[in-house]
Amino acid sequence: MDNGNHTLVTELLILGFPDITGFKAIAFFILLLISYVLTLMINSLVMVLVSIKPQLHSPMYFFLQQLSLVESTFLTLIVPNMLRVVWLEGATISVIGCIIQTYLYCAVGTAECHLLAVMAYDRYLAICNPLRYNTIMNTRLQHRLVIYCWVAGFLLTQVTLNFLCQIEFCGPHVINHFFCDLVPFVELTCSKLALQLEIIIISIPIIAIPFLLVIISYICVFMTIFGISSSKGKKKTFSTCSSHLTVVTMYYGTLITIFMVPADGYTLTINKLISFLYIVVTPLFNPIIYCLRNQEMRVVLNKLFLKEIKKK
Repeated sequence: MDNGNHTLVTELLILGFPDITGFKAIAFFILLLISYVLTLMINSLVMVLVSIKPQLHSPMYFFLQQLSLVESTFLTLIVPNMLRVVWLEGATISVIGCIIQTYLYCAVGTAECHLLAVMAYDRYLAICNPLRYNTIMNTRLQHRLVIYCWVAGFLLTQVTLNFLCQIEFCGPHVINHFFCDLVPFVELTCSKLALQLEIIIISIPIIAIPFLLVIISYICVFMTIFGISSSKGKKKTFSTCSSHLTVVTMYYGTLITIFMVPADGYTLTINKLISFLYIVVTPLFNPIIYCLRNQEMRVVLNKLFLKEIKKK
């Protein structure tokens, strides 16, 4: 990978948060570390509960368990090195390491995009085809859909990996971000327009198409809900979708803003803040949203905590 002057670029500097220094950086580091550990604990709790509690052995909770796994993986790819960047107030990373992080981050993120679409399809089947739901959404289909999400994630982002391995670096070798995101690479390459175009094109099968499938699924779901005569039935049916709809809105909204809207200068700073929200904050609140808005999950948690209290 040579730039215009034919000098080999081996390291890149990740700026992190230049405005957060000294005591603020230490406080931010501690807050970030606590959020990371807490997120892993909550997601792990969801995965364990779905595995051991018979009342949670249904397709909806199976996919929720997979979402917790994806988000834990996603978070672990970013946050440990992000902690190092915050602690050192900026840190270097090898070009190869940066490209690998970008590829894995994009692959797991793509898997999550498709998993959210699969979860929307699951809700569509459960609400619009309740009599055939258990027959269609059997264990074999559940496993195949999850495998599809992971395979699609790594195959679709293979194009991005190939492109990053061939780019030439120009200008300052500095990434104005807290990790090796795809968009800041635009500022490092000699062919900015080509990379911007590649990001937009690859975002169509990764973000746009799954999001379209989610919209179509929920249009069908809402049409079915509005056809329910009793208000109690409408409320109960909608409550099973509201948590997933909240997560989908937050996740796809941030991704579309970052990857499908060309960014430059001031917009890159905004994108850094948005990235922080969906990388650090969203994985923490997603399982909380599901647990608080889902009756079966609340019952399981209440029984678990009551059991622990009685032991003490």
